[in-house]
Amino acid sequence: MAPRPRRAWQRMLSGRRLDLLDPTPFDIEIEDIAHGLAFVARWNGQTRGDWPYSVAEHSLLVEEIFTRLEPALPPQWRLAALLHDAPEYVIGDMISPVKAALGAEYGAMDERIAAAIHRRFGLPATLPKPIKARIKQADRISARIEAVAIAGFDPAEARRLFPLRDERATEGLELVLRPPAETRAAYLARFARIMALMDAG
Repeated sequence: MAPRPRRAWQRMLSGRRLDLLDPTPFDIEIEDIAHGLAFVARWNGQTRGDWPYSVAEHSLLVEEIFTRLEPALPPQWRLAALLHDAPEYVIGDMISPVKAALGAEYGAMDERIAAAIHRRFGLPATLPKPIKARIKQADRISARIEAVAIAGFDPAEARRLFPLRDERATEGLELVLRPPAETRAAYLARFARIMALMDAG
């Protein structure tokens, strides 16, 4: 008797079933993404404060930084920044040392889910390299702020691990720690605002 195939899908609160090995845009809903990311903790939960710092909160900050860096770019790339960690709503947030240990298989799953998410919301499956690089820059700025403010890194260690071309990039940015339901609502509101800009353009 042939072995039964392993289940590779997860049921979402929307009722969708997302196949992690073969995801399609039809099984992706922004409400599921916002909910999942609002309950996934950054830094494996090793952060100061009474609330975990979620991937949804991080994504809001990255989109804000990206928009500051590139205010003239079309709003579709702001959406790409907001969704840059969206696959983590189903595969979780792995810290960099764990990603390195898991190897290419984890990265390939992340890329497949990201491509399906991008197609679902009108983005190219693979982002242009310059856009991806600018989002990565915003992500690094966010990580620097988070490392010092809530994750227990001293400034010198954070500068070494998360180098920035311009130290002024972190000025005036603050982290928000709040209940997951509030973060979820803020994420959905930002998504709706960006989609309205895209529709208007």
